[in-house]
Amino acid sequence: MVLSSLRARWAGFLGAFVAVALGVTLVAAMGVGLAASLDPPVRAPVRFADSPVVVAGQDTLTVPVRRGPGTGRATEKLAHPHPVDNELLRELRRLGRVTTGSTGSTGSTGSTGNTGGIPAGSAGVDAVGVDAPVRAVRAAVAASGTGARILTGADRRLVDPATERDARALVAVNAFLGTAGAVAAFVAAFVTASTFAFVVALRRREFGLLRAAGASRGQVRRWLLGEALAVGAVASATGCAGGAWAAPVLARTLVDAGVAPPWFTVAEGFSGSLWFWWPYQVAFWSGLVVAVGGAWAAARRAGRVSPVEALREASLDVGVMPLARRVVGAGLLLGGGAWLLWTLWAAPAELMKRKFYVVEGMVLAGAAAALVPVVVRYVDRVALACGGTAPRGGRSASRGGWRALVRVARTNMTGAVRRTGAVAAPVLVTVALAGCLLGSAATVGRAKAEEARARTAADLVVTGDRLRPVPAGGVPGAVVTASAATAVYVREDGGTALVRSEARAVADPRAFAALTRLPVVAGDVRRLDDRSLVVNEEWERHRVGERVDVRLGDGRRARLRIVAVLARGTGDNGAYVTSRNAPAAPVDRLDVRLRAGADRAAVAAALREATGGEVRSAREWVAAEYPGMRRQTRLGLLMLLGICLAYTAISLAGTQLMTAPVRGAELRALRLVGATPGQIRVVVGVEAGFAVGVGVVLGLGVVGVGLGGLSAGLARLSAPAGVVVPWGVMGVCVGVCGVVGVGAAVLGVGLAGRPRPTPSP
Repeated sequence: MVLSSLRARWAGFLGAFVAVALGVTLVAAMGVGLAASLDPPVRAPVRFADSPVVVAGQDTLTVPVRRGPGTGRATEKLAHPHPVDNELLRELRRLGRVTTGSTGSTGSTGSTGNTGGIPAGSAGVDAVGVDAPVRAVRAAVAASGTGARILTGADRRLVDPATERDARALVAVNAFLGTAGAVAAFVAAFVTASTFAFVVALRRREFGLLRAAGASRGQVRRWLLGEALAVGAVASATGCAGGAWAAPVLARTLVDAGVAPPWFTVAEGFSGSLWFWWPYQVAFWSGLVVAVGGAWAAARRAGRVSPVEALREASLDVGVMPLARRVVGAGLLLGGGAWLLWTLWAAPAELMKRKFYVVEGMVLAGAAAALVPVVVRYVDRVALACGGTAPRGGRSASRGGWRALVRVARTNMTGAVRRTGAVAAPVLVTVALAGCLLGSAATVGRAKAEEARARTAADLVVTGDRLRPVPAGGVPGAVVTASAATAVYVREDGGTALVRSEARAVADPRAFAALTRLPVVAGDVRRLDDRSLVVNEEWERHRVGERVDVRLGDGRRARLRIVAVLARGTGDNGAYVTSRNAPAAPVDRLDVRLRAGADRAAVAAALREATGGEVRSAREWVAAEYPGMRRQTRLGLLMLLGICLAYTAISLAGTQLMTAPVRGAELRALRLVGATPGQIRVVVGVEAGFAVGVGVVLGLGVVGVGLGGLSAGLARLSAPAGVVVPWGVMGVCVGVCGVVGVGAAVLGVGLAGRPRPTPSP
């Protein structure tokens, strides 16, 4: 019976099949990419490819912390790894050839002689290769007591410059694939559930006849679930095959977009052994669960009604807001609102993170979609207020009464709440996610840029990896202050956590304070010295005059006094220490103020020659360092929106094409009152446009709530910035939804056949 039903109604299940298959394809492709990023191929060493053993300085900080009733240890990456000890270098030279290897970035290579080009007593060597037995090297390192690392085999790549860059790139790949997989699963589940629910709603008369013929409630439910199981199984298997094809394409796209490193690849092809790989298992069973789960609620609703009730309600949209839907919608709305308010009050910095605004957008969009029927009931009143009344003079539709056609379309929309909701829901999800994702990312980017611009009082900014020092008075006509990137570590939460705080090391605190406008809320930055530091409000202890036990960027202990406290901001207001507390930090930035009458071009040329860095105006530096939204981020978010838009198009087309055959009586009634076929298409198109408009309005409401909460959070962080609404992208989404929704509705009328005015006997 299930197979016969599927053969007879294959067109009605086509939308659900495509939605599940596409969802499984995306989940499988994302899963394969995520598995490849979690287990990347082991790359061959480059810098010390010719050395069997590598000795490197300690690069981690490990401190004891509280773990429940006992103690544990917490580890963080040092901002400034230790160099190889000089005494240890002398011992290693006695064992064999020592070389610094190729740096990979400059292309310089150490000597291959016994000393390896390392002068006696030199400092600052981060790693060396040793041509000696591993056992002898281990003994020498253990005797030195320096805690240096010994790397052999593939581990030698850990000191390659590209290793850290690849690690950062893989973190970005993981974040993107995880977010994309979550969004794809959400949209797939949403569209599939809506499609199955609408299919069941269109078949109420059929179910009533079955109940009248003696079918039990359980038989009706099992029939519908059997259909969903068959469709879900075939679609999931198809999606797994599609995922095997799409995964390499996705990997190449991520590489071309600069999101993934150039060497990132995934396994190509689909074989029997790959079938048991966890991404395909997760994708297949997720698709099956989504298909059956989407039909579950609709099957229970179809089986609960009596035969008489089903036949009486076959042409009426009543009971479209059952208790379960009300509870789900209200729960999501209250939960999303409460989560937003709690985060705004307790941890406003979390509002800027992608994992928050993505999940918050999905929760609010789901709540709005569940409550669409409630909103549709008020559309008639709004339309009346906007002038949607009957035409004067009693003109018929056949004589050009366009206002009458609009009123008919509006009445059809409010009378067919299920159909209107099935069209509006995917539209609002797409608009909401487009606004929340792109708008939140752009708003955070603008806030960071505005914050950096407000903090900078310099005329010129010089940047570079290792700037040459500028002697006092070395650049006539300019006041120059140097700073370097470092970090400070502190134990917080009662000694249970080791927290790393990004920091800047400044050479002259007074000059630095004169060339910056830091958001100080307490204290004075000019009082910074070698026995103090500047913190922000995010620190657990942030009272001026309080002493804090910290670890510096190279792991040394220090007890420093707080002399100033900064506002939290967007996260770039870190700590500040003096250069003496970060001796290993290379200067990477010079802030320059021009004296009165100084020639900007001459000063810039002198700075370029003296430091070897890039000289830009403060505005150019802010634009380069804080572009608002990075290209990789934008491309990733646009890919996510492409997924949502594809699902929305599938849902809209499927809903309109499934609806057309069951609207024969309604369209014949319009022909009886004089409407022409063209005017009937206008009515259907306007009705579809109204439904799309409802989804757009609700989607804009979700965007307003999401971006409004983010703006309030930035204000709480003392980093107010104007909200960025991606009108262009949202406009494209609305245009595509309108074209697909209206076009499919009009096309459905044509495919269903021209309605003829057949009078009732």
